[in-house]
Amino acid sequence: MLEIKGLTAEIDGKQILKGIDLTIPQGEVHAVMGPNGAGKSTLSYVLSGREGYEVTGGTATFFGQDILAMEPEERAAAGIFLAFQYPVELPGVGNANFLRTALNSVRRARGEGELDAVQFLKQARAAVKKLAMSEDMLKRNVNVGFSGGEKKRNEILQMTMLQPKLALLDETDSGLDIDALRIVAEGVNASRGPNFSALVITHYQRLLDYIVPDHVHVLADGRIIRSGGPELAKELEADGYAGIIGEAAEAA
Repeated sequence: MLEIKGLTAEIDGKQILKGIDLTIPQGEVHAVMGPNGAGKSTLSYVLSGREGYEVTGGTATFFGQDILAMEPEERAAAGIFLAFQYPVELPGVGNANFLRTALNSVRRARGEGELDAVQFLKQARAAVKKLAMSEDMLKRNVNVGFSGGEKKRNEILQMTMLQPKLALLDETDSGLDIDALRIVAEGVNASRGPNFSALVITHYQRLLDYIVPDHVHVLADGRIIRSGGPELAKELEADGYAGIIGEAAEAA
């Protein structure tokens, strides 16, 4: 489904990604872990088409399509969703209107009919209930006045409504308490299936206790230096990154 080969990228003239090779088959969840400044968030931004990041080499295809040649809205229509580490506030933009506009845009791209207000609210209320959110959040402006946990749950609400084929979760667990972490993880797990894949970027093993990945990758200095199963995350939690980074440096 997603195939990345030799991907390099920079921002403001500084190279961040230095040759990423990664394949995520359909229906799998992959976790990316690594120290600060390794390039984890940059990878998610490049894949989603965030402005300011320049791809300098390599390829990234999604179901055979060159996503690097696509605009961000085209990537979203193709089924790629990014949950931000720091969700932005949109004063004056109602949460329900924002969600309905985004959902109908994606539905049009898929050749599906748009949802009217009644149909949308029925789906939105069901999703809000599943995520243990208050329906009042649908009436508020996007992320305005939301707590950190509410912002992250709102990102998962968007994912639940949009039903992407690939979700890029950029440190969705940061700033969450245990209850909010569990609720967010349950929202992700509810989407898991043969038509859903995810790239989960995290610093902490605790999230992966709830969202058990098929594979874990260690990203350091712009490269994936080691891959393994869920047990790799437990090793990192116990021993840190220094040993693995040292081994990679010796092998280079």
